[in-house]
Amino acid sequence: MRPQHLALTFAAVLTALATSSVYAATDIQFWHSMEGALGERVNELVKEFNEKNPDYNVNAVYKGTYGESMNAGIAAFRAGNAPDVLQVFEVGTATMMYAKGAIKPVQEMSEEAGKPLDPKAFIGAVAGYYSSQEGKLISMPFNSSTVVFYYNKDAFKKAGLDPEKAPKTWEELADVGQKLKAAGQECGYTTSWPSWAQLETFSAWHNVPYATKDNGFGGVDARLAIDTPLHVRHLDNLAKLAKEGIFTYGGRGDQPNSLFISGKCAMITGSSGMRANIAKNAKFEFGTSTLPYYADVKGAPQNTIIGGASLWVFAKKSPEVYKGVTKFFHFLASPEIAARWHQQTGYVPVTVAAYEQTKKSGFYDKNPGTEIGVQQLNVATTAQSRGVRLGFLPQIREIEDQEIERIMAGKTSAQDGIKTMVTRGNELLEKFEKSVK
Repeated sequence: MRPQHLALTFAAVLTALATSSVYAATDIQFWHSMEGALGERVNELVKEFNEKNPDYNVNAVYKGTYGESMNAGIAAFRAGNAPDVLQVFEVGTATMMYAKGAIKPVQEMSEEAGKPLDPKAFIGAVAGYYSSQEGKLISMPFNSSTVVFYYNKDAFKKAGLDPEKAPKTWEELADVGQKLKAAGQECGYTTSWPSWAQLETFSAWHNVPYATKDNGFGGVDARLAIDTPLHVRHLDNLAKLAKEGIFTYGGRGDQPNSLFISGKCAMITGSSGMRANIAKNAKFEFGTSTLPYYADVKGAPQNTIIGGASLWVFAKKSPEVYKGVTKFFHFLASPEIAARWHQQTGYVPVTVAAYEQTKKSGFYDKNPGTEIGVQQLNVATTAQSRGVRLGFLPQIREIEDQEIERIMAGKTSAQDGIKTMVTRGNELLEKFEKSVK
């Protein structure tokens, strides 16, 4: 090879190296807890964003359950190698908010990046939960869910029940459960996320407090307020249904989902985000309806509260990373993407535009029941129904789940079980209050 040609080749290599270093994509580490059909949807979204934005490369990594990923994120921050974005379930909101120096509020980040996120673009109940007292977004709404009622239409038909008519009250649910049992159904009803569905959401749906201080929104000195006759009555009722073979306690978190998807249980209260897995794996026709309520409770039904998770950004990242994260969040909030995510997963649309676009497309007409979650949330909230924002809420749920298990097994009464929940839960809340003052 001639020297002149060698020189030209060497120059070309240097130019390529320089160009690649100048235009190297900025990596963004995104830790999440979406698995199965939901994990596939997340990977599709990330791939689409990366293809449309070659200057950035979002790396989505599954880090286990919500609790596991939150613990992993906090541990990584303490070790100095936190991800850029962490998906955190809604019960971790207060803990993340008061993690001093660890979090970069997303509205502040987006404003500094020159592309502000508008809280008013999001559904009110969603934005309100993830905003500061000043109305500024602290985390990015993403997979917001709420508790809805699913039922097996095939099982209803077999029991001689109207497959288009789900029970609306707890009294009706007991009656339907008896008929299902008589028709040979192994399990009439179960519930996933027992403490979220049967205590937190139950309280909001019946417009009664779950905790003082507006369920924690009014200050860190909030305390549990579930030691009421209504809460005792409800857990007593579930225990009675369990003894009659109508209700089956299936475990904590989303463990009971398999009882419904397999066809063993004909009814379940669970996350609206469960819909994707039901549609993919259930071998029967299913319906979606509103939550049961006690008809004699004044003000019921009110509204449900959000669950799911939001995206939190860690502090001490480079301006370029924050620009990329801001761009990614705007992508997720765009009407087309937010509407598609809602339609494919069952999570509620987090933006007003996504909801309107979905409605206009005729999706709700073609897929009956898919609007239930939005309708339950899209209601003017009260001080009792805005949601729950308490410190150590994941640990409080552990206590509640433990006592619910004991109540359903007949090892303690509903009254004594709830008393233990309140006593032990308030000890944690007192500890949290002292830790942030």
